[in-house]
Amino acid sequence: MLVVSEGASRWQAESGQYLLAFDGDPDDGSLSVIERAGAEAGAEQWFERGCELERADAKAARQAYERALEADAKHLRAHINLGRLLHETGRLADAERVYREAIAACGNDPLLLYNLGVLLEDLDRRTEAMEAYERALHRDPRFADCLYNLGLLCKVLGKPRQAIRHMAQYRKLVKPGK
Repeated sequence: MLVVSEGASRWQAESGQYLLAFDGDPDDGSLSVIERAGAEAGAEQWFERGCELERADAKAARQAYERALEADAKHLRAHINLGRLLHETGRLADAERVYREAIAACGNDPLLLYNLGVLLEDLDRRTEAMEAYERALHRDPRFADCLYNLGLLCKVLGKPRQAIRHMAQYRKLVKPGK
């Protein structure tokens, strides 16, 4: 078992599970739990733990993001990262559920809508993907990756004028010197 220690907190790296601190020696019958103020991690701590775990252990990272959302159902970045990890591991229905719950809890964040659009494209639900990208651009008209994806999608959907317009906007944003 690999144990990670950060300040006074300790947890299992694989699961993100907190380890309790004990005082005393169990062999002589004197064992007691030491309670510390703030020993229970909050949403932001779980989110940060998930970020740290992503490269080494995606499953533990997902669990940490889920714990963050248990602590705060409106933690936008935990929703986004959890949805992305689920998407990357092929759990597309779960990823969509996470993104849609996030929209209900947190509103129309551009990155959240963009990620939903990418997922919907991967599910071959192109019209819905286009709507998600358009909603993202409504919130952030300078979202270059979203403009690019929407331009490509419009081309595939037989909407050449829209494709040209989105690609032109994309090029303006990524043009060197801007």
